[in-house]
Amino acid sequence: MGELVELSASKIVELIRNRKVSCEETLNEFLTQVDRWNPVINAIVSECRDEALITAKSLDEHLSRGEDIGVLGGLPIAHKDLVQTKGLRTTWGSRIYSDFIPTSDDLIVQRLKSAGAITFGKTNTPEFGAGSQTFNDVFGATLNPYDRTKTVGGSSGGAAAALAARMVPIADGSDMGGSLRNPASFCNVVGFRTSTGLVPVWPTDEAWFGFSVQGPMARSVEDIAIQLQATVGFDRRVPLSLHSTPAEYATALGCDPKRLRIAYSRTLGGLPVEPAVIEVLDKAVVDLQQAGIEVVEIDPDLGGADEVFKTWRAYRFAMKFGPLIEQSPELVKDTIHWNVNEGRKLSAEDLARANELRTKLFERMTEFMGQFDFLVCPTVQTPPFDVELAYLESINDVKCETYVDWMKSCYLITVTGLPAMSLPAGFTDDGLPVGIQLIGGYHADRAVLDFAKEVEMILPFATHAPVL
Repeated sequence: MGELVELSASKIVELIRNRKVSCEETLNEFLTQVDRWNPVINAIVSECRDEALITAKSLDEHLSRGEDIGVLGGLPIAHKDLVQTKGLRTTWGSRIYSDFIPTSDDLIVQRLKSAGAITFGKTNTPEFGAGSQTFNDVFGATLNPYDRTKTVGGSSGGAAAALAARMVPIADGSDMGGSLRNPASFCNVVGFRTSTGLVPVWPTDEAWFGFSVQGPMARSVEDIAIQLQATVGFDRRVPLSLHSTPAEYATALGCDPKRLRIAYSRTLGGLPVEPAVIEVLDKAVVDLQQAGIEVVEIDPDLGGADEVFKTWRAYRFAMKFGPLIEQSPELVKDTIHWNVNEGRKLSAEDLARANELRTKLFERMTEFMGQFDFLVCPTVQTPPFDVELAYLESINDVKCETYVDWMKSCYLITVTGLPAMSLPAGFTDDGLPVGIQLIGGYHADRAVLDFAKEVEMILPFATHAPVL
C-alpha cells in the first residue's frame, strides 16, 4: 500500500475499478503522505477529512453494487484556493477572506466531484493568485519539494508541490500569465494551459475575459487527459465555452513523431534566459531529434504581446481588485496596489491598441504555426529561485521592469491564445527541475496531448520524485 502514492492516477483508478484497492484505503494512503510531508512544504492549507472519508465510503458502496463511480472514481484531490468549495474554507490567499466558507462549488469543482474525485482540502496560492510565487499572509509560503530554500512558483504552486510530494494524484489549477505552467516547471510535474473555454469557468464576474483559464495538473500526460474527460464540455452559462466532449480525450494518446516538424525557440526572440535552463532544453531537443523528430531553430514574432498582456492584466486588476483596495487597502499587498493603479491609468485608446496588437499577433502566429506542428520553448526563463524573494528583479543582469517581467516566456504565449503545456525536461546541475513548453495550434488541445505523450516517453523525467 505504501507504493500506492507513487502510481499514476490512471493506474490508481484502474486498481479501484477492479476492486484491488478501495477508495477509503486510497484516501488514507494519501492523507498519510499529507501528514508526513505537508508540515515540511506547506502545500495543503485547508482540509475536510471527515467529509472526504464519508465520500470514499459511499463510493466503495457504489462499487460493491457494480455501479460506475466515474472516470476519476476514488482519486483524492485538493482544489486550488482560488476556486470556491462548498462548506470548505476558500481564502484566495487573502486576509480579507481568511474565514470565508462558500455555499456552493465552482463549476470545475462540481465536475471533478461528479466524476468521482474525493475533495479533502485546498492548495496554497499567492494572494489573489498574483505574482507567480506562492506565499501569502494567511498561510505563509509553500516550499519546493526538490529544494526547500526555493519557490514552487505560482499561482498553482500548492497544487504543483502537492503533486510532486505525492500528496495528491491529480490537481486543478488556473492560468492567466503562467500559473499552470510556471509551477509545473518548478516542481517537475505537468501543467496544461488549455484553450480558453475548453474547461468552462463559472461563476465569473466577467464572462468575456479570455485570458484566464482553468485546467489540469498531474504527474503524467495520461493523467492530464483523464481529468479533461471530467472537466471539458459546453456550458450555456459560459459564452466562451467550447463544444468539446469528454470522448475526445478518452482514446489512447500518441502520434507518429517522425512525421512532425517542430519549431524550437531558445529565447522567444531575445528574452533573457538563464544558461542552466538553455542547457537542459538543448539536451532535450537533441533527444527529440534522435527520436526522429524534425526540429527547426526559429523564433516566432511575438511583437506587441508584452504590451497586450500588461494592458489587459492591468485592466482586469483595476476592475476586480480596485474596490477591495478602497475598502481595505492595508489588507492588500503592494504589487496588487501597483497593478490596480496601472489599470486606472488606461484610456480607451490603450485598450483599443491592445486589441489591435493582439489581432495582428494572432494573424502572425496563425501563419507561423501553419509551417510547424508545434512550437517548443522554455516554460520559465529561470530555475526555481530563493523562496524569500517575492519576485526576480533581473535575469542574466537584464532588469525586470515590473514584478511579472520574469514570467514573460509564459505570458507572451498566453496572449497568442494557443494551448500550451509544461512538461518536465530535466534538471540543472544543482538538481532543480526545468520544464519545456509545448505549444500547439489554435484549439489543438488534443494534438498537444498526443505530442506531449511522445515527448514524455523520450524525456521521462516526471518519474524522478524529490527526496523528501
